[in-house]
Amino acid sequence: MISLLSIIALGFFLGMRHATDPDHVVAVATIVSRQRDVSRAALIGAFWGLGHTVTILVVGTCIILFNIVIPARIGLSMELSVGIMLIILGVLNVISFLRAVPGASLDGQRDSSDTHGHVHSHVHSHGDYLHTHHHSHDSDAHPHNPHETPLAALDRRLAQFRFYQHLRPLAVGIVHGLAGSAAIALLVLATIRNTRWAIVYLLVFGVGTIAGMMVITMSLASTLKVAADRSHYIAEKLGMAAGLLSLTFGVFVVYQIGFVNGLFTAHPAWTPK
Repeated sequence: MISLLSIIALGFFLGMRHATDPDHVVAVATIVSRQRDVSRAALIGAFWGLGHTVTILVVGTCIILFNIVIPARIGLSMELSVGIMLIILGVLNVISFLRAVPGASLDGQRDSSDTHGHVHSHVHSHGDYLHTHHHSHDSDAHPHNPHETPLAALDRRLAQFRFYQHLRPLAVGIVHGLAGSAAIALLVLATIRNTRWAIVYLLVFGVGTIAGMMVITMSLASTLKVAADRSHYIAEKLGMAAGLLSLTFGVFVVYQIGFVNGLFTAHPAWTPK
């Protein structure tokens, strides 16, 4: 009983620590960068952790049960997927925040029509969709229907999927799980000989990862909310910084795996970690 409790405690706290790995934090920071609601941020963290746990359980269990040996090139390719994903997240985030740049300079420089028709240019949003256009506070002057936005179109197409808005953190978690599943499973095999307990450890490790990521996303959302309450400009810059950090870190990971570890060469070298 003591051994089982030790496995559960160790797995849970190591899972929480695993959630703080730099690539994990960078990825969720990019996703949460425009989220101010702490409860929704917690859901993002939970879905990321769920995706991560599913992959760890599936891949890790297969390695434990069938003693699967993962070739170096496949292992490096799984880790490369994290770098590519970070680049994609970073690019999407930067593009999204760049849409707000033109309006930022126009917001304080209203033309002569502002004094007569109250028309000016500034950042306008529909949900998460940000864009800039000439805008009036008169009820009939908005130049387009609020339902004619990319987000609204996506809502209509995917309305039948209740939790589709959480698919992105779930997918990101699955990719991260691919990169770390082999190392975790091999560590479990080296320390826990009982197959059943080894799988229990993977499950508890996943639960700990979910808990740790929820704490991280709630902390990020709280910080962004405080920043937004003090200065919308600072909050925007933090969001842009998250995208640039994700992009830079992703490029570094791709270079490290592709050239330093040799995935793009004839002699790949891979050590699960």
